[in-house]
Amino acid sequence: MSGYLERWAGYLAACFCGALVAVSAFDARAATAAEMRATYEQMREQLAASPLRRPMRLISQETSGGLKGDVHAVVDQPLSALTAAFGSPSNWCAALLLHLNNRDCKVAGAPGQEVITLSVVRKFDLPVDGAFELPFAYRVVDRSADHLEVALTAAKGPLGTSNYRIVLEAIALDPKRSFLHFSYRYDESAAARSGTKAYLATTGRNKVGFTVVGKLPNGERDFIRGSRGLVERNAMRYFLAVDAYLAAGGGTGAKGGEADAVAMQKRWFAATEKYPRQLHETDLNSYLAEKRSDAQRRAGGAPR
Repeated sequence: MSGYLERWAGYLAACFCGALVAVSAFDARAATAAEMRATYEQMREQLAASPLRRPMRLISQETSGGLKGDVHAVVDQPLSALTAAFGSPSNWCAALLLHLNNRDCKVAGAPGQEVITLSVVRKFDLPVDGAFELPFAYRVVDRSADHLEVALTAAKGPLGTSNYRIVLEAIALDPKRSFLHFSYRYDESAAARSGTKAYLATTGRNKVGFTVVGKLPNGERDFIRGSRGLVERNAMRYFLAVDAYLAAGGGTGAKGGEADAVAMQKRWFAATEKYPRQLHETDLNSYLAEKRSDAQRRAGGAPR
């Protein structure tokens, strides 16, 4: 069960079990374009000197009810590309399926009321018939010339989790670059928190996040562990999925065929392997084989 909690905590939007939700007070309003620009100016030096080897900042916190992870990054894409990519729920499916535990994704509902249903397994190499189908609400909050915001929300998730709130927002920095904010948070019941702590004290005790908390006796960096390490790994995997989809021309230049899908998968895997201490789970060939099997099954050719 403890390993199961780790996997569930890792799914970006994979726990959205209701299409209509009441948004909590902490996120009742989004940042405006001006506020995002002010945030960028405040973070400019930190982004430029990021230890993550790209202009990115990853922040985590334990909230009063659960966990939150925020990624701020400069991406080499115009705002129009982000709007084209993530202003469409079907494109979200293509990006989310890059995660190794996400095995299927479907979109249903009238425009403005779309529900994205993600099929997720607790371990990447398990049969898809053991996946959980997780529907979540999709909403474009703002799609203007200078600001994009998309929200994915759910009131209730599995294993005592609730109040999920995923936000992707961006502003243009210049005609070729954008400042992107990706936020991921959820609440946990007392039972869920207890189960997570049990996992982190046993099977997950050696897993780390990205925040540096000191140095080890051998002089190497010591990374944060525990719940904050967990949410940092989750936030990073999904940010890298967003980034890989954009870099492959998602929503604008990609044709959507098998070659494009494989190119995105290789890009996502390579990006995660830049942080092996935190994100390594399997080898490239095994990852691609599972994704190929999933694609064949969705096309009616592989009964996995």
